[in-house]
Amino acid sequence: MHHILCGLAANPALSSELVDRLISIADDDIAAGLACRADLSRAQAVALAERVDESAVRLAYEGRLTAADIDPAVWPDAALALLDQGVGRPEWARRLAADPVRERREQLAACRGLPSDVVDTLAADPDVRVVAELALWTTPDVAARLAAHPHAEVRRAVASNEATPPAALVALVTGEGLPAARHCLVCDREETPFIHDPQCLRPDCDLLPGASCDGSHESTVHAMREAALRNPATPVEAVVGFVDYPSMQLRWALAARQDLPQQACARLASDPTPGVRADVAENPAIDDALIRALAGDRDPDVRRRLAHHPRVPLDVLTHLARTTKIGATLLPRIAASSPTEVEELATSPDPATRMLVAQRRDLPPEIRDRLADDPDAKVVKALAPHPGLTEAQLRTMVDRHGVRVLAKVAANPDAPPALLEDLLRHEPAAQKVFREVARHRGATASALLACLTDKRARPVAAGHPALPPPVIAELLADTDWQVAEAAAANPSLPLAVISDLVGRQ
Repeated sequence: MHHILCGLAANPALSSELVDRLISIADDDIAAGLACRADLSRAQAVALAERVDESAVRLAYEGRLTAADIDPAVWPDAALALLDQGVGRPEWARRLAADPVRERREQLAACRGLPSDVVDTLAADPDVRVVAELALWTTPDVAARLAAHPHAEVRRAVASNEATPPAALVALVTGEGLPAARHCLVCDREETPFIHDPQCLRPDCDLLPGASCDGSHESTVHAMREAALRNPATPVEAVVGFVDYPSMQLRWALAARQDLPQQACARLASDPTPGVRADVAENPAIDDALIRALAGDRDPDVRRRLAHHPRVPLDVLTHLARTTKIGATLLPRIAASSPTEVEELATSPDPATRMLVAQRRDLPPEIRDRLADDPDAKVVKALAPHPGLTEAQLRTMVDRHGVRVLAKVAANPDAPPALLEDLLRHEPAAQKVFREVARHRGATASALLACLTDKRARPVAAGHPALPPPVIAELLADTDWQVAEAAAANPSLPLAVISDLVGRQ
């Protein structure tokens, strides 16, 4: 019965009176559904928060609870949610900065626009994790101050903050101009030298695998440098020297930077680590010469990522399409193609190239119709969900290519009900068709009944409003709780049944 009540909580057909009844019996799961209702009134939101404290946070983020509704002594986490959105009250921040629960102070430290006295309190917090969270999100002046903090974990957070002044980031990378850090999370807890066992079995241990300290806080310093190298606010002059650094993680941190000189990009493009080369391949900063060089990379993921580069030349992209599994996706370069380029792609003798442009959903009718008659099933499969195709065109696709295109034809938003029913009866069958039809807005009652025979399509069909109301009611007793919950959330569930279900509680 519980999953049915969870479904009912999300049912848009519920009357205000029935929502009130569900609020009065709500637990965490039911409250989660109720909190997302578009018709929830302010009074109902307050009542729900009073019934289930945990729902107050979601209601605050949904805008259903305002500062006038919240007492931070009763709902401190909801108060934090409003502070996080910049609509809380300053006195709440002062109260929460002294909260005995460390996690709340840590969450407060991530909020923007805090009063300066609260920032000072958090910067002096006895738990370094709170100070580190502040360092990650704070303003430039506070970040610059915390760059010299004696704890290396705080400095690591400062290195990740894009508001940190460039001069402070350079100092964190080079170590020049800053006093040496005196602590890290490792030497706070263990006698040094210490290396954390990656297979550590201590249940209360939260040190990262391989974390180490010999007195120089080396693992935290390494992580701090990695964060600074990834930070786009760190001046490029301070980071280019790491392209040949022994640490793979530091080289990898550079690969996605868009301000690197081409020489540095070229060095990283020949890195022995495929992941480094893959990030370079997708980096918008690389030039055509490097793009063409990476097109011959031995690693398929590098070539696949290169296909997603926004400026990859079309001749390179069409070559990649023939040699690399790119997947059924609209690539950025294809989406940005000019009308002339679209025409050239659509008339290419290579089906892999035609398949690329067939992924667009804004093709001119004449090109769309030409591709609909393409002899290659992969091209037709890519095009089949394109809006504007006629029933005759969709049926011709099925007649020519059969099971290979069935699911994509069923996904076409303009597929008429009669065609959807015929797709379900096709021999041989394609199981994906049942799921596509089950979620199709044009599915008929008879088509949905057929979808109920498929295990994976059954929960989807159970929530479709075109399903006959008596069938929806029967599905409330289904042995699969997902089916029963979907049926309970179905807006076509008879109101008498809804009232009876809620009235039993």
